[in-house]
Amino acid sequence: MSILQALVYGVVQGLTEFLPVSSTAHLVLIPWLFGWQPMGTAFDVALHLGTAAAVILFFFKDWIRLVRAGFTKPSSTDGRLFWFLVLATIPGGIAGVLLDQYMNVFDNPALIGAMLILMGVLLYLADRFGRSEAALEAVGLKRTVLVGLAQVLAIIPGVSRSGVTMTTGRALGMTRDGIARFTFLLSAPIILLDGLYHATKILHDPIPALPFAVSIVTAGVVGALAIGFLLNFLRRKGFLAFAVYRFVLGAAVIAIYFAR
Repeated sequence: MSILQALVYGVVQGLTEFLPVSSTAHLVLIPWLFGWQPMGTAFDVALHLGTAAAVILFFFKDWIRLVRAGFTKPSSTDGRLFWFLVLATIPGGIAGVLLDQYMNVFDNPALIGAMLILMGVLLYLADRFGRSEAALEAVGLKRTVLVGLAQVLAIIPGVSRSGVTMTTGRALGMTRDGIARFTFLLSAPIILLDGLYHATKILHDPIPALPFAVSIVTAGVVGALAIGFLLNFLRRKGFLAFAVYRFVLGAAVIAIYFAR
């Protein structure tokens, strides 16, 4: 992988991991569109470690507070939120391990385009008609379980981990800021564990150091900027722009696929 390719992958991963537009879809589509070789497991690990570092550092103070409360005051608001995050992580973690070997089944560009459009429509409808009655602290057990189960669908490129959790949260009456923060906090263990899980598969593989480092740093820096942008954006506006982007990209991918 060239430095330029590592830089492009890092920017794309950093942006799309946290925006509700599907990082997996973009990382599959880039080599398909530009004729690049698939990036391989090593760079998938690099990108996940970069974005994991971004979300952990961005919410570092929150994580310290939540972890401390989870073990010392589990019945407090922060304590309950910590254990809700743990609970919501379990379905996605199990699905990721069990279904990892079948992931290539979903790499068809036409399917990815269709999922981009479908989830864009669902995201818009959930945001347009969802109530805004529950902030982050009021996520509750029911919402936690349903958001955690919905996250399993993120194994399909085009669905988006952040997209499906935000869609589910808005449909269940969470505020935009509340479900965005819950999604970002929830993404930290999933992204980190996914990166470490795949890292065990490349322990003895030769890895080009500079492109690998560029991928990690770029994904981390851009990811942190993307988190800050989305939190600020959702305080003023909704998810319509992301739904439109998903629809346009999905339609373009399907058109290119059948034209080829």
